[in-house]
Amino acid sequence: MHAPIKYFEKGLSVAANGAWNVFNGLNQIGQRPSFIPRWSEKPLLKSYEKTKPPLGWPRETDSLCPTCTREARQAILDGKKDVSVLLSEKVGEIKATILERDGKILMVKDCPLHGHFEDVMAMDTAFFKHLEEVFPGRDIRAHSDEKLHNHGSSTIKHGRGAVLTVDLTNRCNMMCDPCFMDANQVGFVHELSWEDIKTVLDNAISIKPKRQMSVQFSGGEPTISPYFLDAVRYARTVGYNSVQAATNGIEFAKSPEFAKAAAEAGLRYAYLQFDGIGNAANAHRRVGNLFDVKLRAIENLHSAGVDIVPVITIVNGVNNEQVGRIVEFALDNPKKINFLSFQPVSFTGRDEEITDERRHAQRYTLSHLAHDVKGQTGLGEPTRDWFPISFMATFTDWADVVHGPDAPWGQLTCGCHPNCGVGMAVMIDKETREAVPVTAFLHAEQLAKDVAKVNDAGRGKKLSVLGMTLAVMRNYDPFKAPTHFKLTDLLKKFDKTFGATKKAQSGGYGKVEGDRTAADIAKRRADRWNFLFIAGMWFQDLFNYDFRRTEMCIIPYATQQGEISFCAYNTGIGWRNIIEKMHMTATLTKWYEKHGRHEIFAGGKAVALDSTAHSLTLNEEAVRKGAQTDLDELGIAKNAREEKLKAKSSVRLEPDVEKDARYHEEMARLYRQEVLKEQPTLQIQGLGGKKKSHEPQAVLHKPVV
Repeated sequence: MHAPIKYFEKGLSVAANGAWNVFNGLNQIGQRPSFIPRWSEKPLLKSYEKTKPPLGWPRETDSLCPTCTREARQAILDGKKDVSVLLSEKVGEIKATILERDGKILMVKDCPLHGHFEDVMAMDTAFFKHLEEVFPGRDIRAHSDEKLHNHGSSTIKHGRGAVLTVDLTNRCNMMCDPCFMDANQVGFVHELSWEDIKTVLDNAISIKPKRQMSVQFSGGEPTISPYFLDAVRYARTVGYNSVQAATNGIEFAKSPEFAKAAAEAGLRYAYLQFDGIGNAANAHRRVGNLFDVKLRAIENLHSAGVDIVPVITIVNGVNNEQVGRIVEFALDNPKKINFLSFQPVSFTGRDEEITDERRHAQRYTLSHLAHDVKGQTGLGEPTRDWFPISFMATFTDWADVVHGPDAPWGQLTCGCHPNCGVGMAVMIDKETREAVPVTAFLHAEQLAKDVAKVNDAGRGKKLSVLGMTLAVMRNYDPFKAPTHFKLTDLLKKFDKTFGATKKAQSGGYGKVEGDRTAADIAKRRADRWNFLFIAGMWFQDLFNYDFRRTEMCIIPYATQQGEISFCAYNTGIGWRNIIEKMHMTATLTKWYEKHGRHEIFAGGKAVALDSTAHSLTLNEEAVRKGAQTDLDELGIAKNAREEKLKAKSSVRLEPDVEKDARYHEEMARLYRQEVLKEQPTLQIQGLGGKKKSHEPQAVLHKPVV
């Protein structure tokens, strides 16, 4: 039996539907042209002006030959070719076809030199089709940006960006697989100086469209950079309102004071590496007590006022059975977790030269994620509740219209390709823990169409807010919403997110700007309703690379050579390898001679914690579960290290390989050989003029005895 308020709200929804029809009819008359905001040199786009890349299947796109690309990159690193070829030639590029076969979506491609390659893009054709059909179109085209976006075929061409990634250092206090950057194993240190950090942050806001970016400091492990806190503080000072750290959490777990210092500097989010529930589920990271570290990091960060986003790299056969357990962990702790970021594995860094056998066994797609969430938790319908993250662009477009032409920044807009990322929103009652997908009680597809019509009319703030309100009300079904959820709660959520009313502008919900206080944090956390966003972000590798995705990237890396697409930097032609060698700080040997070695947790070494106490709710059965053994049972290596050992020994890897003395002996030998070796400095011309000096200006961690 529904409460009386539900019937009243249903009546409001019916009335709003009638009012909308009148409003929309009048709104089509004499629509206003788009204005040019202060933060852009081009007008806002109407919905019908947005372009789309080729979608559907079969379709042809531009991709890369995995072997040609690696060979070309190595030639540049060896000094046999100048890096300028990447600006003038289509290095390693071949055509690829995206097609359907046996109920799956595949990318297939053929290189005249290296033969046939294919990989799975989706295991559910209906899901793949749904994502592409609801994609609203590309964001405003990048313009007046040649200073930062000039990277040949890898150049970013569309959008204003969403998250600017800044790698402070390639040093890390772990040595785990998988790793985008092959941290600790490239033979040299690449670490940004303080001047570098200020320059890349200043550059990002010097071009138009001026982007309301989040800044994510990454690495390696960013917290071991001597400039981490200063970088966070500076980013907030120059106007970025969402400063993040992509971290393994070790430093935050060890020290509540460090977590507090980060919060005081302006850290808003910690993107916390989080691969599963229990130490066994994290054993593949080779730290003895890694789950205890995560729990303490969450405890310390949340107490300091920093919000936590668990980031889960999903590898099929290694930890895909953890998907449901992690979602349930978030549902059980709604006051501390309001965002999950699942990242299906990208075979790059240490895993780039993966065997076909391991790649096919470990491949995990966004469609796998949607089905695993439903299969393991019963939550969500893949084609009803999951949308490309770019679906939200229609709503941020509305916010741009409402904030008007004098807004100093554009809204943070996720305008990436529909194959890049997906998400499902879940409304959770923090008091009863009842959880319902938002799109179970809000008709999202129709709502987006309605809001696009409001945007296209361009009526200004008051009428645009009225149009959005009517659109939300008419697409809301109170009988399918959580028991205690009200229509007013939904409208407040929209206002809190997009800042349309005076309450949002005055900080009535709690400020998020650089001057926010502990009281602001408490206000935002006092909301009874947790809007949990379960996201999946699938980064490309050489086997599924699509330049149509690269040119729409919203999470570029800020480097000494400009802003480069996430995938083009970490994989593709491998701009990371090239730029880090161009601007290397020192070889490892020279670095260690001067600064000593920073502590590395590997080979099962545990992190010393003052306490393992926490206030999180855990499913003890999930904690006690052992590590996933699917690949062990098939005799397939779990990572690049095991694959090398398997190739050398030609013997089947046993499930207890981590305890094998010979394994550890071989790992130690490979560490000495691969990590501590000297590598020559690479001199490359053609991208940025004279090579700068990057001498550290602060005291680093003491040597480990």
